[in-house]
Amino acid sequence: MRRVALVAMLAAFVGAALLLVRAAPAKRSRSAVTDIDPKKLFRPRLGTEVPADAAFVDEEGRAVRLGDYGKDRPYILVPAYLRCPSLCNEVLNDLVKGLRGIASYQVGRDYDVVVVSFDAREKPDLAKAKKAAYAEEYGRLGSANGWHFLTGEQAEIDRLLEAVGYKVEWDERRQQFLHASGVIVCTPRGSVARYFPGLDYRPLYLRLALTEAGRGTISAGIIDQVLLPCFAFDETKGQYSAAVLTLVRAGGLATLGLVVLFWVMTARSGARGASKEEAALAGASGSDLSGGD
Repeated sequence: MRRVALVAMLAAFVGAALLLVRAAPAKRSRSAVTDIDPKKLFRPRLGTEVPADAAFVDEEGRAVRLGDYGKDRPYILVPAYLRCPSLCNEVLNDLVKGLRGIASYQVGRDYDVVVVSFDAREKPDLAKAKKAAYAEEYGRLGSANGWHFLTGEQAEIDRLLEAVGYKVEWDERRQQFLHASGVIVCTPRGSVARYFPGLDYRPLYLRLALTEAGRGTISAGIIDQVLLPCFAFDETKGQYSAAVLTLVRAGGLATLGLVVLFWVMTARSGARGASKEEAALAGASGSDLSGGD
């Protein structure tokens, strides 16, 4: 019974170690950015307020304001343009994959996703089609009310982009926008809590960011309570600290080594005990035979 418990504990530590290894920041591929230095195109400041009165139109053609979102839960803000030939699709596809990996949180219940087009030529009919596609790809019942695809006038778009430090440039030769990739995690009141440039939207990172941005509106589970103190967000890079992750991985491996050592020592102790019992039984049996003679 003791061995079974030790095996289960060992498996749990191995799983935790693998989770931490997978959480290590990966190098962003060149395809994740445009020809222009992404730091010049996307550099939010934590704590910046998103303009709550910025006016847009949702996928149903209704007039909305950014302040209509959040309120009682955090939301993920995604600047994009819906006819983008490549990068914006990669952002949304990778984001959906990451969000699907967060088993305990759900779009529409714990947080929202607000996609804002920075192309003033795009209209609600295109936004509606995009929402339907990504809500279906996300694949969780009851989550459609948490997906929002907005379009609007250039002046309102510029206000939003300026506030969150996201710059867009039009390339006349290519006839498309030059822009970086990334998403912004906002608090319920609409301030920038975390941001992720590039295409690295791992479930663990998103979960930590949503938990921190939620400020109590999302119930932190045991895993969150254990992991949050181990991760520090680096505002200059838009990622969780690699140094802390290294320490955590080292600590996890050390703990794993101690568990293995304890398991081996217990197994040896059990084997020695069994040998002593066998020797005692053999001695007792010999004494009985001698007495019989």
